[in-house]
Amino acid sequence: MSFNPNYWNKRLENAVFEVPKILEELLQEFNPSEVCFSTSLGQEDQVLTHILSKISKDIYYFTLDTGRLFSEVYDLMDKTSTRYGIEIDSIHPEAQALNNLIKSQGNNGFYHGIEQRKNCCEVRKMQGLRKAIAGKKLWITGLRAEQSENRKKIPALEWDEKNNLFKLHPLMFWSQEDLNELIKAHNIPVNPLHKKGFVSIGCQPCTRAILEGEDFRAGRWWWENSKKECGLHD
Repeated sequence: MSFNPNYWNKRLENAVFEVPKILEELLQEFNPSEVCFSTSLGQEDQVLTHILSKISKDIYYFTLDTGRLFSEVYDLMDKTSTRYGIEIDSIHPEAQALNNLIKSQGNNGFYHGIEQRKNCCEVRKMQGLRKAIAGKKLWITGLRAEQSENRKKIPALEWDEKNNLFKLHPLMFWSQEDLNELIKAHNIPVNPLHKKGFVSIGCQPCTRAILEGEDFRAGRWWWENSKKECGLHD
């Protein structure tokens, strides 16, 4: 397949409301069975679901159900599937690996150190992710440059050497105001926790609301002094 990442990166650079048209053209480069979209049901992912479902319902929509998500996430997942006529596959941790994790560091061992937290993310997220994207050629995510210093350095379309596929972040150059505008214009369903200060929503015991002026990722693993990443986008 002839595929030029530089061409698409230039098209996506600082593009906002042209993204649906660009995405429709870009996805013609792939068979739908080669494309996956990982959604955490956050605002960015809800906007992408709204856009992608109009282009193709045949790409692989999935979420990593760690077993420790907020109940509001499950409610929103059902609502989203019905609204857009898509199936969102729930990827669960492998039972024996989870059992071994709990035996080795307890149910809440992630509070005791970065290594323990990364062990938890590995079992509850990373192992399932690797299975979900295996054999795919394009992985779509809701990353935005505005979310963290780490993410400002990431191109909209990049080659993921570790997972051997292209990784596409169509909303990379969108602002929170851009998101809000599209959500309001199309009445896109979003998690009610966002209005309570939960900007980035992960596992319930690892997420808190942020305070005014705090960084976007401050509510994730708030007890750590780290990059605030779980491994999905390192």
